[in-house]
Amino acid sequence: MGFNIGSVFLMVAIVSCLVSVAHAAQGNAVYYNPPYSPSSCFGNRNKGALVAGVSDALWNGGAACGRRYRVSCVRGTNEAPKPCRQGSVVVTVVDYCSRGCQGDINLSKDAFSQIADPKAGIVVIQYDGLKT
Repeated sequence: MGFNIGSVFLMVAIVSCLVSVAHAAQGNAVYYNPPYSPSSCFGNRNKGALVAGVSDALWNGGAACGRRYRVSCVRGTNEAPKPCRQGSVVVTVVDYCSRGCQGDINLSKDAFSQIADPKAGIVVIQYDGLKT
């Protein structure tokens, strides 16, 4: 019995996809409007428009500053029609979203708009930490 090399590559690809999905976390995302500075992490330094603040769940006493996450929309939390957009966005953590925060990740409006309709307000997201 011989192995078909194409089958081996296919199995490796499937396992790789399952491993990456297994490491993804889910939570809620909301958005905030510009300006995106000053921020808790970088003061008045502008880190661009694809930024986020994180709640206590990810903040870790400020250790989250500068971390990057790939975020995608899973579904809406309300009855908004078609709240999610295809694709994902990579954001950099620049701020802390205090106790009143309604999401695990508070995306800049620019970032939120890439993955969801801002009219949805709050969406369920999947996010993965990226190596910096």
